[in-house]
Amino acid sequence: RRERQRFVDKNGRCNVQHGNLGGESSRYLSDLFTTLVDLKWRWNLLIFLLTYTVAWLVMASMWWGIAYLRGDLHRAHDDAYSPCVANVYNFPSAFLFFIETEATIGYGHRYITERCPEGIVLFLFQSLLGSIVDAFLIGCMFIKMSQPKKRAETLMFSRAAVVSQRDGKLCLMFRVGNLRNSHMVSAQIRCKLIKSRQTPEGEFLPLDQCELDVGFGTGADQLFLVSPLTICHEINSKSPFFCLSQRSLRSEQFEIVVILEGIVETTGMTCQARTSYTEDEVLWGHRFLPVMSLEDGFFRVDYSQFHATFEVPTPPYSVKE
Repeated sequence: RRERQRFVDKNGRCNVQHGNLGGESSRYLSDLFTTLVDLKWRWNLLIFLLTYTVAWLVMASMWWGIAYLRGDLHRAHDDAYSPCVANVYNFPSAFLFFIETEATIGYGHRYITERCPEGIVLFLFQSLLGSIVDAFLIGCMFIKMSQPKKRAETLMFSRAAVVSQRDGKLCLMFRVGNLRNSHMVSAQIRCKLIKSRQTPEGEFLPLDQCELDVGFGTGADQLFLVSPLTICHEINSKSPFFCLSQRSLRSEQFEIVVILEGIVETTGMTCQARTSYTEDEVLWGHRFLPVMSLEDGFFRVDYSQFHATFEVPTPPYSVKE
């Protein structure tokens, strides 16, 4: 079958784009900090470089303008004359003075004299503006670097989900694992069934979302994710798959979105990993191969068998049947 469009990719990226915002696009500017954090790295670096470059050139031009209006440029080498900023006689020297002041380097060759009130005011303005720009841009870069998105890449989901019997009940199952030794604190898993449907009143609901119970009532959705776990959804009368059989699975169109959330132990930040399974990725009558083995004093996880399944005898009928 031709691969159809997913709502959520296997890597967790949501295939949703917002368009025709009109006047609502101004909301992005009202929350400029979050907008910058959400941008891609290449745009963040470009804005970072351009902001500092423009700010440096503008402030250096202001220092050069003060020296030009006071006539300091023409009398810079006159020892009897007291300029606004000593040893500023062209734009490069004004730029160097600004950099020395902004970076608090203080070589001592260029300095503000007490007979220049406009220079003192500009110095105060430069200090305040520099602190604001540093706090905004450096804070933005720090938040972006500390985002736990890369941690989600070390949370693993099985490529396919399986349907088979467990404890005499027909269940939909998939597997999750953590590739790192550091744990996910308070890990919780949720599942959403995304399927278009029509209400009895004739209203068509595209991409309607329905909750799949993976142990919310029993606490099984709270995971101790030290080793790979098999998440189980019991198909019963309350399940959306109550009428699903092996034959009807071939003609169904649905998508199961899996959301795994937890707190990264090393950073204390909340991390979310997502994946999805379409009807073509649900294997009827299969079970996952074991990946745990007991070694000398520890348990070993073989991730080469993480996605592997094998066939087991499973009735081809739905729970309703």
